[in-house]
This record gives sequence, structure tokens and C-alpha cells, in this order.
Amino acid sequence: MPDLVARLAELTGFRDRDLLDVTLAGALRDLLRPRSVAIYRPVGEGAGRRWMTRACLVQGDAVASADSAWADLESLPPLGAFPARCEALARATVSATDGLCVFPLASDRDVVGVLEIESDTPLDDAAQRMVGSILRIYSNFQSLLDYSERDTLTGLLNRKTFDESFFKAFLQAGPASVGAAGGRRAAACARRHWLGMIDIDFFKAVNDNHGHQIGDEVLLLVSRLMNGSFRFHDRLYRFGGEEFVVLMHCESEQDAANAFERLRRDAIERADRAVYCAKARGRNQVLSHAALVASGALQVSEKVGEVELF
Repeated sequence: MPDLVARLAELTGFRDRDLLDVTLAGALRDLLRPRSVAIYRPVGEGAGRRWMTRACLVQGDAVASADSAWADLESLPPLGAFPARCEALARATVSATDGLCVFPLASDRDVVGVLEIESDTPLDDAAQRMVGSILRIYSNFQSLLDYSERDTLTGLLNRKTFDESFFKAFLQAGPASVGAAGGRRAAACARRHWLGMIDIDFFKAVNDNHGHQIGDEVLLLVSRLMNGSFRFHDRLYRFGGEEFVVLMHCESEQDAANAFERLRRDAIERADRAVYCAKARGRNQVLSHAALVASGALQVSEKVGEVELF
């Protein structure tokens, strides 16, 4: 019991999410002595979602391994390649087969990943209950971090968290270590960050003319567009009011400009489609593109700009 209490104290001692996942994996490895303990999170969109390894420890490992935050999405394994993880993720329940036990990692909003424990023999009920209790503490601590780090309306990171992330990115962008020919240049390029600001035009007029509830819907729509336009390792913030910030990792200024242009173009296209639908339904009304798609009233094909109304 003292060892468990010490591990729980260590688990809640970090505000860095990477260290939190590594500490969780290490605590369960030391307590249960399984063959391996790993934490995986889904990344990407739609059918292209992949598994990212957040922390993995096998017997004899001194340090946890993990996928790089800048890993190419296509290099990661697809979700469907691991049915037990998919079951735990979709049903928010423990999936156990033989010596493999997969637990869902839940947040206040949804299931955000899985914990996978592989052992020589199946975990008994007592061990599963202990893991479940530790994961509830982990989830509660994650929720506290979300409360302090995220904007309550949009779910994006907040301005206070931006200061910490910017400082961390600044340190990572320091002088590259000297290595083989071309190594310095490659290392420096791999750590390059770009900072962009997004502002909603005439947002005050939206609040004044339609009310703050509609204004909040606009902010939510922009946050969803940002999540869909940028990659899983880019850091997205609501800076304040209608201002947003993106801390992006890419190789060139042109790549960064293309990402922001994609966001701007998507926003205009979606607004244009909603207007088209409003006119077809008799005009003089406010319609949300996201709500129209969700209700099935507006269906958008893979070809940009091709719209069907129902």
C-alpha cells in the first residue's frame, strides 16, 4: 500500500502531459510487473485516424519509448489494425483477451486514448480494479489540467498555456547539436516553429446584431475549423475574444502559409454553402453549416463545392 500511495503522489506531481503519461506507465509497470505497459492515443481525422504511442515500457526498459510529436501521420499504425484498442475506445469499457487487457482513458468529454497491459497471465479482478482506480485519479487530474489550460467555450488551449508552450518551443529551437554532415541543418529544421494569429472580421457586429449566443456559435465553428485544418501536433489557442493563435511545426514559411490559407478557404466555402441552403429554403433565416450537415439536410461530396440539398 505505501508503494501505491507513493506512485499516486508521483502521478499527480507533474503538469506536463507527456511526463504524466510516462509516469502512469512506469507506475503500473512497477506495480504489476507485466510484459509491457503502453498508452496510445488516436490522432488524425475520419478514416485516416492512427495510433500514436504516448508511452511504452517493456520488461527491462529503463526509459519509456514514444512516437515523436512531429511524426508523419502515415507512418503510424491505423486504428483498425488493433481491434481490442478500438473496442475499448468505442465502448469506453475494458477489453480483455488472454494476457492482453485494454482500458479506456476517459476525459470529461470523451474517451481520449487507451492503456494496454500485456502480461503472461490475464489480470485478475483485483488487479483490474486497482488499475481502474488509478485511471480514475489520472482522469480527474487530466480534467484539472484541462480546466486550467483550456478555454471553457471552445476547448482550445488558453492564453496562459500559450506562454508556457511558446517558451518551450523557443528552447527547442535553440542551437542544433553538431553531428554528421547535414545533421545540424536537419535538426534545426526539425525544430522549426511558426506562429500565426487568426482574427474574426466584424465579430462585434455579430454580437451586436444577433446576440452573444450566436457569437459563441461562431467561435465554436472557428475552433472546429481550426481543429480540422491543422495537424494533430500543432498547438491551437484561443488568445482572447475573437483572436486565436496557432503554434505550428512545419519546414517552411510557405507550408505555414498554405495551412492558414486552407483554414480561410474552408471557412468561406462552408459559409457559402450554408447561405445557398438558406436561399433554397426561402431566405431570411440563419443556418449553421455544421448543423445542416449533422441533420442530413446538407451533404457535401469529396469534390470541393459540390453540394446536395435534401
